[in-house]
Amino acid sequence: MEEVNRFVESEAERYQQEYDDFNDPESNDLHHPLLKRNRTLSSSPLAIVGTKVSHIESLDYEINENDLFKQDWRSRSKVQVLQYILMKWLLAFLVGILTGGIATLINLAVENIAGYKLLAVVNYIDEERYMMGFLVMAGANFFLTLVAALLCVLFAPTAAGPGIPEIKAYLNGVDTPDMFGATTLIVKIIGSIGAVSAGLDLGKEGPLVHIGSCIASLLGQGGPDNYRVKWRWLRYFNNDRDRRDLITCGSSSGVCAAFRAPVGGVLFALEEVATWWRSALLWRTFFSAAVVVVVLRAAIEVCKSGYCGLFGHGGLIMFDVSGVEVRYHAFDLIPVAVIGILGGLLGSLYNYALHQVLKVYNVINKKGKMHKLVLALSVSIFTSVCLYGLPFLAQCRPCDPLDSSCPSTGREGNFKQFNCPKGHYNDLATLLLTTNDDAVRNIFSINTPSEFNMFSLAIFFALYCILGLITFGIAVPSGLFLPIILMGSAYGRMLGIAMAPYTKIDQGLYAVLGAASLMAGSMRMTVSLCVIFLELTNNLLLLPITMLVLLISKTVGDCFNPSIYEIILELKGLPFLDAHPETWMRNITVGELTDVKPPVVTLSGVERVGRIVEVLKNTTHNGFPVVDSGITVSPPLGSSPNSANELHGMILRAHLVLALKKKWFRPEQRRTEDWEVRKEFTSIDLAERGITIQEVTVTKDEMDMYVDLHPLTNTTPYTVVESMSVAKALVLFRQVGLRHMLVLPKYQAAGVFPVVGILTRQDLIAHNILDVFPHLSSSKGKKSH
Repeated sequence: MEEVNRFVESEAERYQQEYDDFNDPESNDLHHPLLKRNRTLSSSPLAIVGTKVSHIESLDYEINENDLFKQDWRSRSKVQVLQYILMKWLLAFLVGILTGGIATLINLAVENIAGYKLLAVVNYIDEERYMMGFLVMAGANFFLTLVAALLCVLFAPTAAGPGIPEIKAYLNGVDTPDMFGATTLIVKIIGSIGAVSAGLDLGKEGPLVHIGSCIASLLGQGGPDNYRVKWRWLRYFNNDRDRRDLITCGSSSGVCAAFRAPVGGVLFALEEVATWWRSALLWRTFFSAAVVVVVLRAAIEVCKSGYCGLFGHGGLIMFDVSGVEVRYHAFDLIPVAVIGILGGLLGSLYNYALHQVLKVYNVINKKGKMHKLVLALSVSIFTSVCLYGLPFLAQCRPCDPLDSSCPSTGREGNFKQFNCPKGHYNDLATLLLTTNDDAVRNIFSINTPSEFNMFSLAIFFALYCILGLITFGIAVPSGLFLPIILMGSAYGRMLGIAMAPYTKIDQGLYAVLGAASLMAGSMRMTVSLCVIFLELTNNLLLLPITMLVLLISKTVGDCFNPSIYEIILELKGLPFLDAHPETWMRNITVGELTDVKPPVVTLSGVERVGRIVEVLKNTTHNGFPVVDSGITVSPPLGSSPNSANELHGMILRAHLVLALKKKWFRPEQRRTEDWEVRKEFTSIDLAERGITIQEVTVTKDEMDMYVDLHPLTNTTPYTVVESMSVAKALVLFRQVGLRHMLVLPKYQAAGVFPVVGILTRQDLIAHNILDVFPHLSSSKGKKSH
């Protein structure tokens, strides 16, 4: 016990030092991943969530099969089971309704704010008051960015960025605090409107995924933490497993709301964010996505009647290229393959460059909140200067006399007059002096082979490469989808112009393929991305060449670095468990991992109150094996009986605190009866979280009393033998969604302690293992599948 206490004291000092270093988000040197690595296999509970350094825990996805759970499960009537199933579908319906409604609100606000801003700028340009036009544009963008950044910096740092890496981590089993709160949701909505309306090179797709997940989480728990509705029918969802399913529905609904792509949204949740999946969850995510589409379609029909201001046929990302005949021959596969290779190369290069930029931004952000604001506003001013000034470098091009839409002088259109004389248009202004959504529509435009020249497209591509790198990472809600689409469509269209004499594929389709290739090269998605682009472009004939482009791009990109979301996860320090373990993990056993960990802390089945309080106050563990000693073991024939230790199960920290809070103490050391347990505890009590040992008061007399832990103990924890390889244990840990994995001795005999150790998520992270076993790095290779 003295050794344990000494270790606990040293661990507490180490943790306090780390927490002092990291607790202030502004004082953290972020040149390196957030998790500080140690020479012992111990976990650092700190990571970046949004732009905030937070203390993280794992989630309890495992079913806690204690006596109370079994009693509650047996006592459920058919009506209660039916109520539980219906509530799942009702919550999925509400997630779809609210996500679709908020997405409509965001689109309405963005189109009207950005639209009136551009109309004012165009009016000054028509009057040749160019400096006044720039001041109006830059001033409006500056103000909108300031609003979005202030909200994120002061009220909800977790709302900054796309939110998708944190959602991936949550569905993988990492509790990301304040990520799905009401304040985060409100700031995400307002911040997205401000940042997108400000013309920054970012999209609302990632934020919409986060918004859908926030809605799902709040519905599942009955509202914000401080104002939670504790209705009886919500008690079924007061657990991490059901909340995980709801957040999966929310992320799918967010993608659907962003792209109006219900099937693509479901596949995105399956391929990109979800770790755990089953057929029933597939049906509910598809149902939520279908509800979103109905809401969005209804909103579009209403807006067509003129009730939505400047929001008419645009606003929702839907780039229709079905008005052109898709014809291609064997020769066309060559430029298509070139697009795929370029997408893989440029995507991996973009991932590397963005990683370096984010490191630099983290160094800037450590200097204080004011520096975060200055960084965001500096990017806004630079963006305004480029969007307004670069079109002056382009040459005016004559309009087609047969095209009545050229030139256009409004806020949208394919042939913007800008500074050109009557009958001419500025192709670069068509792409830059508009919203990002309209820029994609313009560059995807079909049957316009001579609309853009190579010089303008090259400037557009170079500019958005720069803006895409410097904009992502500032303290505003931002998405990666649209910047990557804009970059990819530019080089796709340029290749289409170069191949025009040799191919019959429209240049607009080349732009679509370029956007798809860069997304696959950066994000490494294939199936979901293919379906999303088909639903975006409404052209099924693009399917074969789109599949070819995506496969080539992903294959090329995988040769250089991980996907952009995996890079961000590592940079933030979130302990994400990958689906495929490293090959060297087969060369080490779980027993060897437990050997370098501190001794396991166990409790007796009927434990003294003082011992429980001591363990809870002096450790930060969230689970403890419960071991009964003195159990009589049947001996071999002819031998005398022996006594041994028996592993009864595992008890959670929250349940120990609950037992102390309810003062479920007995003066004598005995096991309790079932009726005594049911009288004091319910399954709803065991689902409550958030109570700490510091909130519980225990008197000196109570310290010598006893608590029967058997009814609260999970009697069926997942266990592995100490000779199992780490690779196999990692696959089991991830697929089942565990928080703790008990390691048992290979040989069970009298006098042998039944538990060798406990493995947690941090113990299975590759770089944590390599820090303790550096010799394994020499055998590093590809991941095993």
